[in-house]
Amino acid sequence: MQQQTTTQTLADAVWRGTDARSLRWLILAAIGVVFLTVCSKIQIPFWPVPLTMQTFGVLVLGMAYGWRLGGTTVAAFLAVGAMGLPVFAGNTPTSVGLAAFMGPTGGYLIGFFFAAVVCGWLAEQGWDKRFWSTALAMLIGNVIIYIPGLLWLGNVVGWDKPVLEWGLMPFLAGDTLKLLLAAVTLPLSWHLLGRKDDGQA
Repeated sequence: MQQQTTTQTLADAVWRGTDARSLRWLILAAIGVVFLTVCSKIQIPFWPVPLTMQTFGVLVLGMAYGWRLGGTTVAAFLAVGAMGLPVFAGNTPTSVGLAAFMGPTGGYLIGFFFAAVVCGWLAEQGWDKRFWSTALAMLIGNVIIYIPGLLWLGNVVGWDKPVLEWGLMPFLAGDTLKLLLAAVTLPLSWHLLGRKDDGQA
């Protein structure tokens, strides 16, 4: 029985070679944490709520890094935030440290990790090579973020409140735009690298 092989990630294609793998992972993880922090702080005027690039950063990084390095990097990002560094979106007391995990948005933060892992695994199956498969992977990643996000939000504010109107509906337009942006960016990056063929070393 033939085993299914995984394809290269974008990170593998950009940084080729297997030497000093631990050092490579450490450097890429550090770059990833900085990238996610920058994405979290980008706020673009949009309707009906301002658009941040935090979820875009999480999902794109997961696909670019693969599920192991992507999951590790997002976990490090969450750990840095839990320690009190202002890496998450927002500028309120509930967006810093452990309070961010206990507040209304805590479920979304936990969802970041699982979404990065799943999107990274899908990328390793070649889903980041084409527009429609990348868009579908991003959609799956968004759903994975929203499930724990909405469940925790309802637990914090109470299920008698309009949880979907507060925690889902205002963000759909922005998430759609970010999905389309990623669906263009990732396949284009592969095209520019000349690494579109599955399994190419």
